[in-house]
Amino acid sequence: MGSSDSFAGAKLPSDKLEQNILYLKNLFSNDDTLIFRELENSRGKETLRFCLVYTDGMVNNRLMNQDVIRPLLEFVFRPDAGATLVDTIQLQAMFSNDVKKTDAVEELIQGIVYGDTILLAQGCPQALILNTKGFTLRSIAEPEGERVIRGPREGFNESILTNLSMVRRKIRSQDLKFKFLTFGTRTKTKACICYLDSVVNRNVLTELEHRLEKIDIDGTLDSNYITENIKDSPLSAVKTVGSTERPDVVAAKLLEGRVALFLDGTPMVLTVPHLFIEHFQADEDYYIHYIFSSVDRILRIFAFVLALCLPATYVAMVTFHQEMLPTPLLLSIFAARQGVPFPTALETVMMLIVFEILREAGTRMPGVMAQTLSIVGALVIGQAAVDAKIVSAPIIIVVAMSGICGLMVVRLKGYIIIHRYFLLLCACTLGLYGMLLGLMVLLTGLFGMTSFGIPIMSDIYTRGLQSYKDIYVRAPWWLMIRRPRFLSGNRVRQSGGGEKPK
Repeated sequence: MGSSDSFAGAKLPSDKLEQNILYLKNLFSNDDTLIFRELENSRGKETLRFCLVYTDGMVNNRLMNQDVIRPLLEFVFRPDAGATLVDTIQLQAMFSNDVKKTDAVEELIQGIVYGDTILLAQGCPQALILNTKGFTLRSIAEPEGERVIRGPREGFNESILTNLSMVRRKIRSQDLKFKFLTFGTRTKTKACICYLDSVVNRNVLTELEHRLEKIDIDGTLDSNYITENIKDSPLSAVKTVGSTERPDVVAAKLLEGRVALFLDGTPMVLTVPHLFIEHFQADEDYYIHYIFSSVDRILRIFAFVLALCLPATYVAMVTFHQEMLPTPLLLSIFAARQGVPFPTALETVMMLIVFEILREAGTRMPGVMAQTLSIVGALVIGQAAVDAKIVSAPIIIVVAMSGICGLMVVRLKGYIIIHRYFLLLCACTLGLYGMLLGLMVLLTGLFGMTSFGIPIMSDIYTRGLQSYKDIYVRAPWWLMIRRPRFLSGNRVRQSGGGEKPK
């Protein structure tokens, strides 16, 4: 997780306060945010001198004044025999909830830059790291990209400890384990592996730890830095590492035997392994009636097929297989294409590119302007293009339908965009036969992919009726008595024979 730097193994140079202060000042030279607050306590037999070192703007000023500075100035120190001054302060004077004694320079640096306060004392070669973090964080709110009509409204923020506490509130068990790591030789970003000890798939956990150990990078500012280093098939557009901003989703995946990876500074939490069917499972499926959620899931699967295949099917039918279309429909399409200078395949590609440009522009613009841009793009540009005979009206319908269906499965956006053009190329070459050949290539690739040793299509061909109760449809909870076969080391989810409650 990153090579060691020049401070590995370094210790504070002396037990003299002035030398230690000068040493830290040299380490943080040209940094005006670093504060050195020197103090003296004369309430005992001798005058004791201290120095607090912290970063301005990273600490809680109230905690500093009440829980650190006041005790140091007002406490009457009576050191025990054999105890150093920092030991006495740690045991008798400090009100801080987290106090750590160390002489390691690397730990002191990490404490200073992360909002902790370093306490140096005269005559002591060690220092105390006091928890005084107080930097501003975004409040807990519902994730914009994972909104639900019914269900919890909370989402992760950029604090890893806050995020872990939210999962802890969901799963109140000693079986929930946390293992901290550090990534980035310069950013020193904290990360945490989270899993349920009696449920987790041990092979997946071991493989994840093995891949994380190989990461050597200078900085990790977002979870995608980690994703691209640990995912299977890195050149593929298929996601083999899940991500979410919702604590309830992470808790549900942990209960199925998956492993979660938290990274400080980002609300996105990674989950492994990630199966292909998870792209069609919405958070709200488990908070509404199972019949409605099952219908919605089938609609998402159908929308994915349309988004991927509709443009290619249209081009193949109009260009190569006109005899398969009803005569009135064929005449209507040809009448609409009168005067259009481009072939069907080219106008399809053009409109798909225009649609992606409008979608990307709407994503990057402020909310109100994005809505205006969508309306202008859909009505004005589309209608003007048809009136000017640049494209035909049917292709506007096909591209719009394909784009709208793609919005129903946002998690597969990249996969749809790339392979939609691939199937379109196959259809332009050999018609429906080419498109079917392209689909076979895509399916072969999907069935050959794994996520941390688990085939991503494992649920599609699994055996046993129990395994199909949360795939294409969502069965009622009283029927889902077992966890997925490939994910968990403990398959029993609930007791009972799966009988309908009376």
